[in-house]
Amino acid sequence: GDIRVKEPDQLGSALDEHGKAGHKILLDPKSASSWIFDRLKASGVKIIKGTDPCTLPKSCKNEIELAGTRSAHIRDGAALCRFLAWLSREAPSGGIDEISAAEKLYDFRSHNDLFRGVSFDTISGAGPNGAIVHYHAEPASNRKLEPGMVYLVDSGGQYLDGTTDVTRTVFIPGQGSGPGLAPPSDSRDRFTRVLKGHIALAQSCFPAGTSGGQLDALARAPLWRVGCDYDHGTGHGVGSFLGVHEGPARIGKLGSAVALRPGMIMSNEPGYYKTGEYGIRIENLVIVIPAENQSGGRDMLALETITLAPIDHALIDVSLMTPDEIAWLDAYHDRVRETITPLVDPETAQWLAAATAALS
Repeated sequence: GDIRVKEPDQLGSALDEHGKAGHKILLDPKSASSWIFDRLKASGVKIIKGTDPCTLPKSCKNEIELAGTRSAHIRDGAALCRFLAWLSREAPSGGIDEISAAEKLYDFRSHNDLFRGVSFDTISGAGPNGAIVHYHAEPASNRKLEPGMVYLVDSGGQYLDGTTDVTRTVFIPGQGSGPGLAPPSDSRDRFTRVLKGHIALAQSCFPAGTSGGQLDALARAPLWRVGCDYDHGTGHGVGSFLGVHEGPARIGKLGSAVALRPGMIMSNEPGYYKTGEYGIRIENLVIVIPAENQSGGRDMLALETITLAPIDHALIDVSLMTPDEIAWLDAYHDRVRETITPLVDPETAQWLAAATAALS
């Protein structure tokens, strides 16, 4: 088709030309601005409301994009592991706060040549601030990461070959052993239930044509069994060096008419939030892939986890986990250790060996 490039200050007059020509134009109410709607309507254009036809094919990444995002997640995992190792050494002294932690994580990521900035403002929430789902640390709210606290960090990077989004929740231990240094009373139960839901979604196998809304309950069921839930979606689409929140597919209670398709990158991020005390979220990104070894004749899909960083053992109640769930976590941690160890310094590698030790 005919593509013309104009200066931004010429946009209005360019839109007016369509009205003079009597054109019909498709606009997506979810993404087109009100200004464009109003300008076209005033010019006499017949507006047809519909879904942007670019969003679905854009969300299904090609093999080059998928190879890039896998590579980006390996490098991002190395940066995150350096940060978590640093945090385990420095936080018990009480000298780290939410803002300085986020700045340190940025510093670790920025050493990568392909890094082009964060994919969204880092959520760095200690204790009760972690229970604020979209918390942003400001000087007035900035908390110290104190021993005995649960700390939630949700962050991501933009790399030339991919976009990352990852959340880890960790317990801040004391410098020694003693009373008051165990995780908050019910936090291990809630963390483990969030982990069980995360694993259930990560292991899911489903027929082609399944939407994210049909999978959402898998991630929530362990929390539902004890009367708990979380008030955000379980998963969103992620771009390829583009937006960290990308449509049209999603995984959530509200459902979506858009089926998950091979090549889509989605988040897997169940959580739990206890107001005034702590927040928990475990987030990995996954790629929708064809399922293997299916003998029933139907086209089946599965999810490939691409985020690589340890899940904190200190917050896991192993007695709540099934052998299958333990096997999944051990295999995931084996993969994290084997992939990331060659990319980090000896001190981080030593921490990583302990952080990925088998639960079984």
